[in-house]
Amino acid sequence: MSEPAAVAPRKAAIVFILITVALDILALGMIIPVLPHLFEQFLGNDTATAVRFYGYAGMLWAAMQFLFSPVLGTLSDRFGRRPVVLMSNLGLGLDYVLMALAPTLAWLFVGRAISGITAASITTAGAYIADVTPVEKRAGAFGMMGAAFGIGFVIGPALGGVLGDIDPRLPFWVAAAMSLSNFCYGLFVLPESLPPEKRTPRFVWKTANPLGSLLWLRNHDRLLPLASVHFLSSLAHYVLPSTFVLYTAYRYHWGTREVGIALGLVGIASAIVQGGLTRRIVPRIGERRALLIGLLSGAAGFVIYGGASSGGWMLAGIPIMAFWGLAGASVQSLMTSHLEPHEQGRLQGGLSSLMGVAGLVGPGVFTQVFAACIDARRSWQLPGAPMLVAALLLVGAAVVGWRATRGHSVRV
Repeated sequence: MSEPAAVAPRKAAIVFILITVALDILALGMIIPVLPHLFEQFLGNDTATAVRFYGYAGMLWAAMQFLFSPVLGTLSDRFGRRPVVLMSNLGLGLDYVLMALAPTLAWLFVGRAISGITAASITTAGAYIADVTPVEKRAGAFGMMGAAFGIGFVIGPALGGVLGDIDPRLPFWVAAAMSLSNFCYGLFVLPESLPPEKRTPRFVWKTANPLGSLLWLRNHDRLLPLASVHFLSSLAHYVLPSTFVLYTAYRYHWGTREVGIALGLVGIASAIVQGGLTRRIVPRIGERRALLIGLLSGAAGFVIYGGASSGGWMLAGIPIMAFWGLAGASVQSLMTSHLEPHEQGRLQGGLSSLMGVAGLVGPGVFTQVFAACIDARRSWQLPGAPMLVAALLLVGAAVVGWRATRGHSVRV
């Protein structure tokens, strides 16, 4: 097969995977504005109780992703990426139908559990990109994946809010239609990226459970420090979904309109960096420098967020924070370069497990720090404390990354 003929299917496959990620995040974002209100309806409009149960549902979602991401990653190493991606899309679509019809609170919890399992398709999407992208171009491809995240997260909540005003269940039906359409499209378009000769010979439960997946990362001397960078970065990220709305309302008296504009700007800036600049910057300066610049940019952004005396200064931190996107693409590219093709799914599963741990720990830590630092009984308040804690986590990640990549020989 000639090179141009080989490149065309590869590009089409990457486009499909990016569409899959964008639609998954878009669908997930669509239900964000309406899901808490369904909890309120089932709990007699008791907001305090609804918030507590909504938090439990969020922890359940993170736990399911933690448990099943390595399973799907290992399954994709054994049986190929295509069937895992397609079944995840199908499962996600059917889950949204279930949640649209949920008659009781218990069914919402069932839906969140299934959503956590099926959302782990992003694990396999990362492995797919590693399969079809040359090593020197992986950072750019992972950057495009990050941009797909950003696009889905920006459009999703806004669209969900509009549809939710019509009917609180309507966003679930639209999300289901998107996921099921994506499944049908992929059924006819998506090629397999992992040929049989490069697959693992058998399914190994030791590497398919989250602890086994984490132990596998630990046993790779070159991967463990970089995986630690990934974990610290993921943990820092959870300060935003956990406290952003509460923090900006408390400190700047922002309403839903101001929050929506700010999140839109965050998404646009992230898409510009991850979808466009990453592919140009990383090849020029190398993964190591891009990783360090990204982490320190994120830390600087959090310092601005935490110290901003006005909403205007808060917004000024958004373009600086956006360059944090260089770090995620670079650290994934660095890790994939140390592994064989049949190990890429296991790697992505392990990284998703780390994100699951961060999802279980981060929201509780940041909300408790925020609550403690605005307690009226204290003689002092520091509402930006959660943002400053996140900045410290990224500085720590930069130190680990700097030490772990010393002597890295690829485009440094």
